[in-house]
Amino acid sequence: MKPDSIRRYNVIGSRRISNYWWAIIIGSGGLGFLFTGLSSYLQFNLLPIIHAEKIIFFPQGLVMSFYGILGIFFSLYLGLTILFSVGEGFNEFNKELGIIRIFRWGFPGKNRRIDLSYSIDDVKAIRVELKDGINPKRTIYLCIKGQRQIPLTRVGQPLTLEEIEMQAAELAQFLQKDLLLN
Repeated sequence: MKPDSIRRYNVIGSRRISNYWWAIIIGSGGLGFLFTGLSSYLQFNLLPIIHAEKIIFFPQGLVMSFYGILGIFFSLYLGLTILFSVGEGFNEFNKELGIIRIFRWGFPGKNRRIDLSYSIDDVKAIRVELKDGINPKRTIYLCIKGQRQIPLTRVGQPLTLEEIEMQAAELAQFLQKDLLLN
Protein backbone atom coordinates (compact mmCIF):
# COMPACT_ATOMS: atom_id res chain seq x y z
CA MET A 1 0.00 0.00 0.00
CA LYS A 2 1.37 3.39 -0.97
CA PRO A 3 1.24 5.97 1.83
CA ASP A 4 -0.19 8.58 -0.53
CA SER A 5 -3.11 6.39 -1.63
CA ILE A 6 -5.18 7.15 1.50
CA ARG A 7 -6.35 10.53 2.78
CA ARG A 8 -8.09 10.84 6.11
CA TYR A 9 -9.62 14.01 7.53
CA ASN A 10 -10.79 13.99 11.14
CA VAL A 11 -13.98 15.84 12.10
CA ILE A 12 -14.16 17.29 15.63
CA GLY A 13 -17.91 17.13 16.17
CA SER A 14 -19.47 18.46 19.35
CA ARG A 15 -16.32 18.48 21.51
CA ARG A 16 -15.54 22.09 20.76
CA ILE A 17 -14.57 24.71 23.33
CA SER A 18 -17.63 26.77 22.43
CA ASN A 19 -19.97 23.89 23.36
CA TYR A 20 -18.28 23.47 26.74
CA TRP A 21 -18.57 27.24 27.27
CA TRP A 22 -22.26 27.42 26.36
CA ALA A 23 -23.17 24.34 28.41
CA ILE A 24 -21.61 25.93 31.51
CA ILE A 25 -23.07 29.42 30.91
CA ILE A 26 -26.59 28.20 30.10
CA GLY A 27 -26.54 25.73 33.00
CA SER A 28 -25.42 28.44 35.44
CA GLY A 29 -28.04 30.86 34.15
CA GLY A 30 -30.71 28.17 34.33
CA LEU A 31 -29.82 27.39 37.94
CA GLY A 32 -29.90 31.10 38.77
CA PHE A 33 -33.35 31.51 37.25
CA LEU A 34 -34.64 28.36 38.94
CA PHE A 35 -33.31 29.40 42.37
CA THR A 36 -34.79 32.87 41.93
CA GLY A 37 -38.19 31.41 41.05
CA LEU A 38 -38.07 28.99 43.97
CA SER A 39 -36.92 31.76 46.32
CA SER A 40 -39.93 33.85 45.31
CA TYR A 41 -42.22 30.88 46.00
CA LEU A 42 -40.65 30.02 49.37
CA GLN A 43 -40.37 33.72 50.38
CA PHE A 44 -36.72 33.42 51.47
CA ASN A 45 -33.46 33.52 49.54
CA LEU A 46 -32.00 30.12 48.71
CA LEU A 47 -28.68 31.71 47.79
CA PRO A 48 -27.16 34.76 49.49
CA ILE A 49 -26.54 36.50 46.16
CA ILE A 50 -30.19 36.25 45.08
CA HIS A 51 -32.58 38.86 46.45
CA ALA A 52 -36.04 37.68 45.50
CA GLU A 53 -38.08 39.47 48.19
CA LYS A 54 -39.71 41.81 45.68
CA ILE A 55 -40.49 39.13 43.11
CA ILE A 56 -43.97 37.71 43.45
CA PHE A 57 -44.31 34.08 42.50
CA PHE A 58 -47.19 34.49 40.08
CA PRO A 59 -46.34 35.35 37.28
CA GLN A 60 -42.65 36.43 37.56
CA GLY A 61 -41.37 33.65 39.81
CA LEU A 62 -43.24 31.00 37.87
CA VAL A 63 -41.86 32.23 34.55
CA MET A 64 -38.33 32.41 35.97
CA SER A 65 -38.64 28.85 37.25
CA PHE A 66 -39.86 27.72 33.83
CA TYR A 67 -36.94 29.44 32.06
CA GLY A 68 -34.56 27.98 34.62
CA ILE A 69 -35.78 24.46 33.96
CA LEU A 70 -35.50 25.03 30.19
CA GLY A 71 -31.95 26.34 30.62
CA ILE A 72 -30.95 23.33 32.71
CA PHE A 73 -32.44 20.90 30.17
CA PHE A 74 -30.69 22.63 27.28
CA SER A 75 -27.41 22.58 29.21
CA LEU A 76 -27.87 18.85 29.88
CA TYR A 77 -28.54 18.29 26.18
CA LEU A 78 -25.31 20.09 25.26
CA GLY A 79 -23.47 18.10 27.92
CA LEU A 80 -24.76 14.82 26.50
CA THR A 81 -23.75 15.78 22.95
CA ILE A 82 -20.26 16.47 24.29
CA LEU A 83 -20.19 13.25 26.34
CA PHE A 84 -21.30 11.08 23.40
CA SER A 85 -19.06 12.92 20.88
CA VAL A 86 -21.98 13.52 18.53
CA GLY A 87 -20.75 14.49 15.07
CA GLU A 88 -17.19 13.32 15.65
CA GLY A 89 -15.70 11.07 13.01
CA PHE A 90 -13.63 11.08 9.85
CA ASN A 91 -13.70 11.22 6.07
CA GLU A 92 -11.44 8.61 4.48
CA PHE A 93 -10.56 8.51 0.80
CA ASN A 94 -8.84 5.26 -0.24
CA LYS A 95 -7.68 5.17 -3.86
CA GLU A 96 -6.21 1.69 -3.52
CA LEU A 97 -9.56 0.13 -2.59
CA GLY A 98 -11.51 2.70 -4.62
CA ILE A 99 -13.81 3.68 -1.74
CA ILE A 100 -14.77 6.76 0.20
CA ARG A 101 -15.80 6.21 3.80
CA ILE A 102 -17.62 8.83 5.85
CA PHE A 103 -17.99 7.96 9.52
CA ARG A 104 -19.73 9.94 12.30
CA TRP A 105 -20.87 9.22 15.85
CA GLY A 106 -24.51 9.95 16.72
CA PHE A 107 -26.62 9.68 19.85
CA PRO A 108 -26.88 6.24 21.50
CA GLY A 109 -29.37 3.93 19.88
CA LYS A 110 -29.62 1.92 16.71
CA ASN A 111 -28.16 4.77 14.62
CA ARG A 112 -25.21 5.52 16.93
CA ARG A 113 -22.70 4.71 14.20
CA ILE A 114 -23.19 6.49 10.90
CA ASP A 115 -20.91 4.76 8.43
CA LEU A 116 -21.34 5.58 4.74
CA SER A 117 -19.25 4.06 1.94
CA TYR A 118 -19.18 5.10 -1.69
CA SER A 119 -17.16 4.08 -4.69
CA ILE A 120 -14.77 6.73 -6.01
CA ASP A 121 -16.27 6.06 -9.45
CA ASP A 122 -19.66 7.30 -8.15
CA VAL A 123 -18.22 10.74 -7.33
CA LYS A 124 -19.03 13.39 -9.91
CA ALA A 125 -17.23 16.36 -8.36
CA ILE A 126 -16.16 18.21 -5.24
CA ARG A 127 -18.26 21.33 -4.64
CA VAL A 128 -17.38 24.27 -2.41
CA GLU A 129 -20.14 26.52 -1.08
CA LEU A 130 -19.07 29.90 0.25
CA LYS A 131 -21.49 32.33 1.88
CA ASP A 132 -20.20 35.27 3.89
CA GLY A 133 -22.03 37.55 6.26
CA ILE A 134 -23.06 37.38 9.89
CA ASN A 135 -23.39 33.60 9.75
CA PRO A 136 -20.77 32.48 7.20
CA LYS A 137 -21.12 29.10 5.53
CA ARG A 138 -18.05 27.44 4.08
CA THR A 139 -18.73 23.84 3.19
CA ILE A 140 -17.12 21.21 0.99
CA TYR A 141 -19.59 18.78 -0.57
CA LEU A 142 -18.99 15.41 -2.17
CA CYS A 143 -21.27 15.29 -5.24
CA ILE A 144 -22.39 11.72 -5.88
CA LYS A 145 -24.23 10.37 -8.92
CA GLY A 146 -27.97 10.62 -8.38
CA GLN A 147 -27.88 14.29 -7.28
CA ARG A 148 -26.71 13.52 -3.70
CA GLN A 149 -24.44 16.03 -2.00
CA ILE A 150 -22.72 14.97 1.20
CA PRO A 151 -21.12 17.65 3.40
CA LEU A 152 -17.55 16.84 4.39
CA THR A 153 -16.63 19.78 6.62
CA ARG A 154 -17.41 20.26 10.28
CA VAL A 155 -20.39 22.27 11.46
CA GLY A 156 -20.21 25.30 13.72
CA GLN A 157 -16.71 26.64 13.21
CA PRO A 158 -16.17 27.46 9.55
CA LEU A 159 -12.73 27.00 8.09
CA THR A 160 -10.90 30.03 6.78
CA LEU A 161 -11.17 30.71 3.06
CA GLU A 162 -7.58 29.62 2.57
CA GLU A 163 -8.10 26.36 4.48
CA ILE A 164 -11.28 25.45 2.63
CA GLU A 165 -9.77 26.26 -0.78
CA MET A 166 -6.64 24.24 -0.01
CA GLN A 167 -8.57 21.25 1.33
CA ALA A 168 -11.05 21.23 -1.56
CA ALA A 169 -8.35 21.63 -4.22
CA GLU A 170 -6.21 18.92 -2.60
CA LEU A 171 -9.18 16.56 -2.41
CA ALA A 172 -10.28 17.21 -6.00
CA GLN A 173 -6.73 16.64 -7.22
CA PHE A 174 -6.36 13.49 -5.12
CA LEU A 175 -9.64 12.02 -6.43
CA GLN A 176 -9.02 13.41 -9.94
CA LYS A 177 -12.49 14.98 -10.00
CA ASP A 178 -13.78 18.42 -10.95
CA LEU A 179 -13.86 21.21 -8.38
CA LEU A 180 -17.03 23.32 -8.48
CA LEU A 181 -17.37 26.69 -6.76
CA ASN A 182 -20.82 27.87 -5.79
